[in-house]
Amino acid sequence: MDVSRRGVLGVAGAIVLAAESMPQAGEAASVGAPPKSPVIVCAKNGFAYLDRAYDVLRRGGDTLDAAIMVVTGPEDDPNDDTVGLGGLPNEDGVVELDASCMHGPTRRAGAVGAVRNIRNVSRVARAVMEHTGHVMLVGEGAERFAVAMGFARENLLTERSRKIWQLWKEYHSEADWWGPGLTDPHWQPPEKRHAALWPQRIERLTQLADGIGIESEFRAAAFLRVLFPPTGTIHCSVLDTQGNMSGVTTTSGLAFKLPGRCGDSPIIGAGCFTDQDVGSAGATGSGEENIKVAGAHTIVENMRRGMAPREAGLDALRRIVRTYSGDMTRLRYVDMTYYVLRRDGAYAGVSLWEGYSAGNPHKIVVHDGTGARAEKTEALFSGWSEDYPPMPRVDEEMRKNPGLLK
Repeated sequence: MDVSRRGVLGVAGAIVLAAESMPQAGEAASVGAPPKSPVIVCAKNGFAYLDRAYDVLRRGGDTLDAAIMVVTGPEDDPNDDTVGLGGLPNEDGVVELDASCMHGPTRRAGAVGAVRNIRNVSRVARAVMEHTGHVMLVGEGAERFAVAMGFARENLLTERSRKIWQLWKEYHSEADWWGPGLTDPHWQPPEKRHAALWPQRIERLTQLADGIGIESEFRAAAFLRVLFPPTGTIHCSVLDTQGNMSGVTTTSGLAFKLPGRCGDSPIIGAGCFTDQDVGSAGATGSGEENIKVAGAHTIVENMRRGMAPREAGLDALRRIVRTYSGDMTRLRYVDMTYYVLRRDGAYAGVSLWEGYSAGNPHKIVVHDGTGARAEKTEALFSGWSEDYPPMPRVDEEMRKNPGLLK
């Protein structure tokens, strides 16, 4: 067939015009105009710090400034053992911290992992973003960078956290994170301990606490942390009235983890992801499982394709379920909470389970100009997750009523 040069150019031009008129890969679905008032969503341990962060937004401040103002509250609190100063240590008794942040207006990101001796790793993650050509620094290099940027070295292990670690070390000498893990094909669920053994466990913990010197008024809290090692994280996503968004996640990670372990919190796209054309999301919970589904990125991309925040988060949870082919024997040892904020101010909090116990449900904390409030998440499964790695089992009555430990 005889095709002229003009004909070829004409066809090529038509293809270009057609391509330009089609939705491009990654193009955001329309999510409406930004809200008339700023919106902040975060994990429940940020509740006390929302008002001060909201004031920053009211005055026209940067969304990342506001997000970091929320998460540095728990980082600075020695009585909050989920992050920062006083965070529960790794199995060697050393506090290691992770964090990441994303700044929507400049589309930049920064992260640090396994950082020792530096309290505010959320700020260090921001410094990586602003003062290097990298996205992530880890370990000794991250610590040296932080010191070069003016951050002070300090011992992050408080006396209370040290005593909890010591109690865990002596009580759970064979229960640690060495595995086999849940994904191991040879993994077996732990046997169910009879509730009649409970008085013996309490007696053993009490004897150890006496030797360690844990004060009586703190023992109930210490026993719970030993029996149910917390994952300890805070995420915060922020939106202003111009549509600017930022997100931050910071953590001390799994209590008593292997040294050098990094979970999802410092991983851009897992523990934190922000695209201000669409939305922002973050996570707390089983970090290893969230890494495998790139949870925060998945949620934002779901919203890009038109899903509402709730559906976007539940879809990410279903991907975790798919990892285990729906095996509930294993999934009861997994938990995840997602905090989702869309560019138009719509938000959602979703979780794999209702909470850790009947008295400790998962919650998302919100401030949209009408004051800070906590709302229960929407759970994919009814009921409560189990602690992992498997510890000596505690009967359900004890889980529902932690006060019985006193």
